[in-house]
Amino acid sequence: MSVASLPTANDGKRKFIARSIILLLSYLLKAVIVFSIIAGASIALSYMGSIHGTDLPAEYFSNGHSTIITLLDSEVFMGFIFFVTFSVVIYVLYLLWQLHEVAVHKASKMSSAHTQIVFALSLCGLFIDKTWWVLAIIIAFTRWDVIGQSVSKVIGNGLTHNKPKSTEE
Repeated sequence: MSVASLPTANDGKRKFIARSIILLLSYLLKAVIVFSIIAGASIALSYMGSIHGTDLPAEYFSNGHSTIITLLDSEVFMGFIFFVTFSVVIYVLYLLWQLHEVAVHKASKMSSAHTQIVFALSLCGLFIDKTWWVLAIIIAFTRWDVIGQSVSKVIGNGLTHNKPKSTEE
């Protein structure tokens, strides 16, 4: 390998700077897309209904808090609040599903032979009774190799304990 074929130090710096710029631009693009989706959803949801059909007179409120009332009277703001509330509810439901599926994920991560029975018990726990889900958790998180060794040790001790003792005379 000759010295001419090796990359120079400037090439490494340029690649590092290029990767950093691409990474920064990708983060900025993702942020713009997320904020665009939030703004678009807020505007779209604002057309779905009005807050109230009439303007409220300022006498309805103490001390004339007109700035906050104007904001709360805005359909776009209420669309944003609805979108955020709906997003939080969906995210909480997703987290509850992940919690419900923790036994299946643990069994598949351990490459357990019980993965299918854990999945079936999780579904039974979802639709029939929560006791099945608890059973699935117990099966998924049990170290069956340790239990097998313990049972083998107990059986082995029982067999050697019941052997007739030979007397040497």
